[in-house]
Amino acid sequence: MARPGRPPMAKPKLHPLVDSFLDMLTSERGAATNTRHAYWRDLADVSQYLRSRRSTDIDKANTDDLKAYLKDLSEKTHTKGSHSAQIAVRTVARRLSALRQFYRYLVSEDIRKDDPTSTIDSPKQGRTLPKTLSESEVTALIKAAASGGGNDSVRLVCLLEMLYATGLRVSELVGLPLSALGDGNQFLMVSGKSGRERMVPLSEPARTALVSYLDVRTSFIGTEDKGRQTKWLFPSRTSDSGHLTRQRFAQLLKDLARAADIDSDRVSPHILRHAFATHLLSRGADLRSVQKMLGHADIATTQIYTHIVGEGLRKAVEEKHPLAKTGTGK
Repeated sequence: MARPGRPPMAKPKLHPLVDSFLDMLTSERGAATNTRHAYWRDLADVSQYLRSRRSTDIDKANTDDLKAYLKDLSEKTHTKGSHSAQIAVRTVARRLSALRQFYRYLVSEDIRKDDPTSTIDSPKQGRTLPKTLSESEVTALIKAAASGGGNDSVRLVCLLEMLYATGLRVSELVGLPLSALGDGNQFLMVSGKSGRERMVPLSEPARTALVSYLDVRTSFIGTEDKGRQTKWLFPSRTSDSGHLTRQRFAQLLKDLARAADIDSDRVSPHILRHAFATHLLSRGADLRSVQKMLGHADIATTQIYTHIVGEGLRKAVEEKHPLAKTGTGK
């Protein structure tokens, strides 16, 4: 559904300079397909607004044009309620970030002499902590997966145990080649963002689940185009890639959450990744080790999980400490 007051954004033809910028992201910075598409979507929305409301194109826009766009975007996305307000702020911040990158590219190529975003302040964002699950909820999910019976159940248990044991990104997990398995299934060799390779150990429950799954893995390989499927750890006879898709795994998790009597909105592959990091840190794991297993380039990205652990400790004190409710000792 189109936003009120705006023409529908049906694959607009973008300025050639936007295409050049996107090509640079891919060729020089190694941007993934999803990253490139996200930039395309953001810059397409800006371009459409500028053409329809300001009668200019994105390469000629000035600071006032961009401020007008960001103000319009904020008003369209900002509705009542703090959660929606947070979404609005994040959306504006992301669009502004995309614009900054685009205009810096134009300046670096001597296409523009000025950067119209240089005097625009980023919206202030409150710190939002990643959603996660408790250890008991993760256990409930695994038990629910095991109760299904059959090969699908064996595969789902393996996926859950491996995701919870490694904290892999969902695209890394479903796209694991069979060759990623280390000696004796003790670890995985994972190729992450920008081709960075890392070694991730597997826990004993994950190894046990993996052995059980490998016994039934061939049942997920179809009779046609077997070569496309057999190289993957989690093959699929129905997907174009030859392996289980992240969308299908996400849907399986939603179904599993309902079976485990957990709000399905609170369960996703990425939330299990958050649970992996949070539970490790709450049990005393070293932050640098967690950073390496998650594949974060910057430790600051990993540090956000320490705030979740701290918040959990604060709540535990408030709920369990004998003096917390009486106010004694203040």
